[in-house]
Amino acid sequence: MSIRHGLLALLDRGPRYGYQLRVEFEAATGGTWPLNIGQVYTTLARLERDGLVEPGGADEQGRAVYAITGAGREELERWFGTPVAPGDRPRDELVIKIAMAVAGGAVDVAEVIQAQRAATMRALQELTRTKRAATGGLAERLVIDSSIFKAEAEQRWLDHCEAVSKEKSS
Repeated sequence: MSIRHGLLALLDRGPRYGYQLRVEFEAATGGTWPLNIGQVYTTLARLERDGLVEPGGADEQGRAVYAITGAGREELERWFGTPVAPGDRPRDELVIKIAMAVAGGAVDVAEVIQAQRAATMRALQELTRTKRAATGGLAERLVIDSSIFKAEAEQRWLDHCEAVSKEKSS
């Protein structure tokens, strides 16, 4: 999820000030995507420049609030209506690492796989603990579930890599 669209989604629920957006963004993502307050205000400035949000005055404590514009709602609808393509996601460093280990030949591929497997298992255990302790509602649970499913898929892929590399070496 882009920070830009995440902030628009929060502003679609009503005007918000920067720190409020940061807290709500982190709560909605189960804390898996922490934001620096500077990122929030930089993104708000760009959204304002692009006509997607506008300053909405100040709240009772004098904090500057922002509101989504009609163009912002249209952008948000477009974003929600557009599937995320695999090519839109960042490159996977683990895939590159395993590929380079296999291609290089000087690295023990099994050791690389085993080290990652152990790290992924620790992450999976921590995610399971986090899920049990979660109190943030459905949005937080879905974010944590996504991370769990990705870790489980990574474990299956590592098993596959190990099996295929053993086949090739025999």
